[in-house]
Amino acid sequence: MSTDTPQPSFEDALKALEEIVRKLESGEASLDESIALYEQGSKLRTLCQARLDSAQARIEQIVLGADGTPSGTRPFDAD
Repeated sequence: MSTDTPQPSFEDALKALEEIVRKLESGEASLDESIALYEQGSKLRTLCQARLDSAQARIEQIVLGADGTPSGTRPFDAD
């Protein structure tokens, strides 16, 4: 994934990754093609994980007041 070309959307990257997994599992690729597919899949997995991590960081939790009604939001904390 070079910085010169636009990055695929999360959904497009995930579809491409699923297709790579299908090809690798089917055994239809030659050894050289399998290695290239694995490398491409690794880059796509990294891209997808980065997008998921970014999305998680932006999630907000609804804060409930003493009476149980929403009183605002706060950043998501996975801990």
